[in-house]
Amino acid sequence: MNICVYCGSSPGNDPENLEHAKQFGRLIAKKGHRLIYGGASIGVMGVLANAVMNQGGEVIGVIPANLFRKEVGHTGITRLITVKDMHERKSTMAELADAFVALPGGFGTLEELFEIITWNQIGILTKPVTIFNPNGFYEHLIKMIDHAADTGFIKPHSRRILNVAKTLDECFKYCTLSNPGG
Repeated sequence: MNICVYCGSSPGNDPENLEHAKQFGRLIAKKGHRLIYGGASIGVMGVLANAVMNQGGEVIGVIPANLFRKEVGHTGITRLITVKDMHERKSTMAELADAFVALPGGFGTLEELFEIITWNQIGILTKPVTIFNPNGFYEHLIKMIDHAADTGFIKPHSRRILNVAKTLDECFKYCTLSNPGG
């Protein structure tokens, strides 16, 4: 299985996020899955990719040419694909992936997450999407999404596209779902 992970090119302020990325990377490799991610060698992204590689796993990074320097493209992974822009990055990652997981991150992570949820909602693809919510990192976002569902802006079947995992093992369980959104 190819698991696409959205996460920060920054390390954030909580070292536990880096530890979760390391643990998730190790698990991806140990379970024989392949990591698809944004191609950076820094931040949560770099820690995740390094953990997969250190366990002998496979990593495919996808990075826009204009971000190669800024995000410090990771040249020590199985394959680094350089694309022309963010649109091509996201579509390439979506095409390669069988499932999507969002670890903690910023605007880029959120933008990628919401786009892939929307693609599931409108039928462009049908692949599981999961937020890993360690220590309540995504709690406010989840409440906002639930509020939008409660007020009729997100239909119940569309709300079910997004899974919320409290543990890394739950992330893997959700990655194997065959019908996002029920």
